[in-house]
Amino acid sequence: MTLARWDPRAATAALGALLAVTLVLSMGLGAVRIPPGPTLGILLEPLGVGSPWAFTDQQAAVLTALRLPRALLAALVGMGLAVSGALMQGMFRNPLAEPGLLGVSAGAALAAVSTIVFGGALPEALRPVMTTLGAFVGGLAACALVWRLARVEGRTSVPTMLLAGIAVNAIAMAGTGMITILANDAQLRSITWWTFGSLGGATWAGLALLAPGVLLGCGAGARAGRALNALALGEAEAGHLGVDTEGLKRRLVLVVAGVVGLCVAASGVIGFLGLVVPHLVRLTLGPDHRALVPASALLGATLLLAADLGARTLWMPAELPVGVLTTLLGGPFFLALLTRSRRSGAPA
Repeated sequence: MTLARWDPRAATAALGALLAVTLVLSMGLGAVRIPPGPTLGILLEPLGVGSPWAFTDQQAAVLTALRLPRALLAALVGMGLAVSGALMQGMFRNPLAEPGLLGVSAGAALAAVSTIVFGGALPEALRPVMTTLGAFVGGLAACALVWRLARVEGRTSVPTMLLAGIAVNAIAMAGTGMITILANDAQLRSITWWTFGSLGGATWAGLALLAPGVLLGCGAGARAGRALNALALGEAEAGHLGVDTEGLKRRLVLVVAGVVGLCVAASGVIGFLGLVVPHLVRLTLGPDHRALVPASALLGATLLLAADLGARTLWMPAELPVGVLTTLLGGPFFLALLTRSRRSGAPA
């Protein structure tokens, strides 16, 4: 599929502006409507900056306690999943790779569902914390198993990693299904929201734990751009260019496992962003990972903010799981891109 290639700097600036607009809209729209002017006024007030826009105490309370942490959570999770997808596609040298191939999401889901169903003996106040912690540990454990299975004579085989990831994903999903059968009605509701993704549990304390890990991981991914460009030529060629391919793969797996584990622990399983976003950016900016990774971060944050806005407002007062919406919209759109690419004879 042939698209006009954008200048990377202009594209990054445009994506940054689009993210800012989407962030303001996400904070303003909902059951309590807050126009853009008062939204900016509420945000500027703690900084001691005056603004000409008046707002009510109710609007200020809704934005600071509910909308702002939820919007920041959506931006961070979207950013983390999109960057992880870009790194996975670069490591596998395949534009159809996505973060779930390492088993992080499936492992996190299995651990979280196990905690929900079998954690009845825990104090009620500790159950959400233990579910989040269990999801993070479960995701890392699944990724560690995939990494161990992919080690052959001291080297990491990327094709073996792919096959091991598929197997671990299948086993974890089967285990999740078996445990779900044992759940009662209340537990089933929690499992449904967790396995399909939700940003409704956003808190300032949770953001304080999530933000450093996601931002550091995205920064590490951006610094790997030049090495990923060399890896696209092949592992042997990258080695001749001075790239430590084994060290690079180890760092990428650690970054993806950590970032995706944090994101899934914070919001549940949100599908398709890690696959679609890097692919869209690659179509418009080209394969240079020095531009691809930061642009994917901005677009991923924007798209998840927009998806969460739709999940909150399309069926008010009911709310859709945001992961259902991202997959429902992203799947057909991605198929349309592949169909157009096939008809034009260009690589996707």
